[in-house]
Amino acid sequence: MSFTSTRLVLRFGFSSEAVCTSLKRKSSTTTTTIPIPVAQKSNEERLVVVGGGAAGVFGAIRAKTVAPDLNVVVIEQGKPLSKVRVSGGGRCNVTNGHCRDNMILAENYPRGHKEFRGSFFNMHGPVDTMTWFTNHGVELKVEEDGRVFPVSNSSSSIIDCLMSEAKRAGVSLQTGKAVRTASSVDGKFLLSVENNKLRSVEYVEADYLLIASGNSRQGYSLASQLGHSIVDPVPSLFTFKTDDLQLEEFSGVTFPKVKAKLILENVRRDMQQFTQVGPMLVTHWGLSGPVILRLSAWGARELFSSGYSGVVTVDFTPDMHIEDVKSILGRHKSQFAKQKVSNSYPSEYGLVKRFWKYLLDRQGLSGEMLWASVSNNSLISIASLLKHCNFQVTGKGQFKDEFVTAGGVPLSEISLNTMESKRRPSLFFAGEVLNVDGVTGGFNFQNAWSGGYIAGTSIGERVHGSYREGAYS
Repeated sequence: MSFTSTRLVLRFGFSSEAVCTSLKRKSSTTTTTIPIPVAQKSNEERLVVVGGGAAGVFGAIRAKTVAPDLNVVVIEQGKPLSKVRVSGGGRCNVTNGHCRDNMILAENYPRGHKEFRGSFFNMHGPVDTMTWFTNHGVELKVEEDGRVFPVSNSSSSIIDCLMSEAKRAGVSLQTGKAVRTASSVDGKFLLSVENNKLRSVEYVEADYLLIASGNSRQGYSLASQLGHSIVDPVPSLFTFKTDDLQLEEFSGVTFPKVKAKLILENVRRDMQQFTQVGPMLVTHWGLSGPVILRLSAWGARELFSSGYSGVVTVDFTPDMHIEDVKSILGRHKSQFAKQKVSNSYPSEYGLVKRFWKYLLDRQGLSGEMLWASVSNNSLISIASLLKHCNFQVTGKGQFKDEFVTAGGVPLSEISLNTMESKRRPSLFFAGEVLNVDGVTGGFNFQNAWSGGYIAGTSIGERVHGSYREGAYS
């Protein structure tokens, strides 16, 4: 876009008579000088937050709470808190209530599990998140698996709370706009902001910049412009496509607890780390459920490198030794010798009839044969299949339109106890723009709440002059 065709819009408290600096940009045919307005009040400091998601809005509220005189502006390209609205099937999985210990909590982050063992969650953890929302009028509940939802079962409760608190605190929310460029001059950030509706470009000056743009390319671009490196983003938290057409016959079948191991092709790495235990769901295209989503998260980069080709080995009786599985089959054969194998099978395995028939088909056994006719070798084969059932992975399915990605600004380039950049003073990051991702269960939102809270606190304290040189290194 040529600057000869754009118009300058003065917003965010700027005056047309304010002192201006200049930013030069070359178009294909001309060089245009654009004035950049400076705030009217020389002592007024401004924080610009890029991204109106969970981390951005929470960080803005916190900064404004700590420093009420700080001018806080959130710039959001789309609708604010859009991921909050659709998360948890529209209920919003706020956090996880079962992980109170930081070491255990950190293990739910494939990227970030080493760094988060420190003080990150001590400053704002799951209990703090639940307390904050409860104190602001949102009643929460902890479900059996640890996921925390509003009692209303509606994400609107969380959104309304955050928007109301942002308004009460005096946070300015600017939507339909995108920060396209960022530079740092004389300790200030100079931002060009594209107004999608007016097709104009605005120029904003900020003392502090918080990039909390999720997995948007916009945030990665701004981070790069300000001197940060980017770990290439790849999908995380997705389902597996398989080449087994028979799976379609029992689509919708769930298994409360399986042990699944992911073995990838053409990737040299210890596969033991890709073993997970939990519920599994069969879909018309393959495998899903918490255990599969966790495998996809831990193996996100390796899966990407392998072209999403590999093998998932499923143990359908993870709490039983294979000898116990064999013994149960042997006893069942003796007790129900005159019954058809398709109509009678051990209840101890917790299987549905459709899946039992699938196992028989994979072993080449007719469901019409009587248990008395089943050989001992066949019993051993069925037991082995229950403990080691292989599914060929041929690709990935969609999950929340790539709801989570692995990649972003490396954690080594920020200070986790302030969320401030180590490369650019007064630049902060929070949320998924960082190379952090969690497994399903509320952990990604907790990263957003924690990072936003810490960044907001750090910025607010800096405004109040409580920042000591070197204290946050």
